[in-house]
Amino acid sequence: MNSKVVAIIPARYASTRLPGKPILDIAGKPMVVRVAERARQIAAINRIIIATDDQRIADAVAAHNQEVMLTSPDHPTGTDRLAEVAAKLDAEIIINVQGDEPLIEPATIEAALAPMLADSSIVMSTTSEPVESTADLLNPNVVKVVTDPEGFALYFSRSPIPFPRAAVQAHGSIEAALTAKPELLNRYAKHTGLYVYRREFLLSYAKLPTTPLEQSELLEQLRALEHGYKIKVVKVAHRSIGVDTPEDLERVRQMFSSNHQVVPTSHLA
Repeated sequence: MNSKVVAIIPARYASTRLPGKPILDIAGKPMVVRVAERARQIAAINRIIIATDDQRIADAVAAHNQEVMLTSPDHPTGTDRLAEVAAKLDAEIIINVQGDEPLIEPATIEAALAPMLADSSIVMSTTSEPVESTADLLNPNVVKVVTDPEGFALYFSRSPIPFPRAAVQAHGSIEAALTAKPELLNRYAKHTGLYVYRREFLLSYAKLPTTPLEQSELLEQLRALEHGYKIKVVKVAHRSIGVDTPEDLERVRQMFSSNHQVVPTSHLA
């Protein structure tokens, strides 16, 4: 059966700061199940699969009636795990939803999917959101993106791009420039780790050799750019809330607890 749009949620047990992160409890359900529930609110998604290399995760999500596929434990990247599952599917579009964002806004996923549904020439899309603080701008774990006038990515970097040369010359450092002119933050966009692919492109992309920029920045998406493929970047207003630390986990748990059942606050028309 053809499922035109399939969402795949990669889930690995290993995590330096939060072992077993995908199945940590969020208000009575594993975190990755909470992510699947958010994706399930999108009418255009025909099927949702949790992809894991760990039987403990498979058992936990199956207990909550979620579809799961076991994959090889040897994949170096999430894209490789995604491609293994996609190769077995009769689908046109694959959405890679991160398994550590139990509060992902369904409208954000819809925004990333929309250009793929509207234009068959687009092979890959993602989203970006505003950078709200100097700390985020200077944090190498927060990936920044710049785009052309049509919204296609020019580059992704862990460094602040574009570099505000005149302001830095005037104030002595980028930190001082941002303190003196906080409106400079409006120039920057944070890349969110949500991707949508044409299935055939994904299968080819996973086989492409790694590239110098990808290796330098440790950003997989640069491989696509270096091989000449275009990535559509859709701006979204909703801020992502990923769970990477015990503090993140506690904050998300409190948000679920205070709201009982967290309901998305906005949708695309």
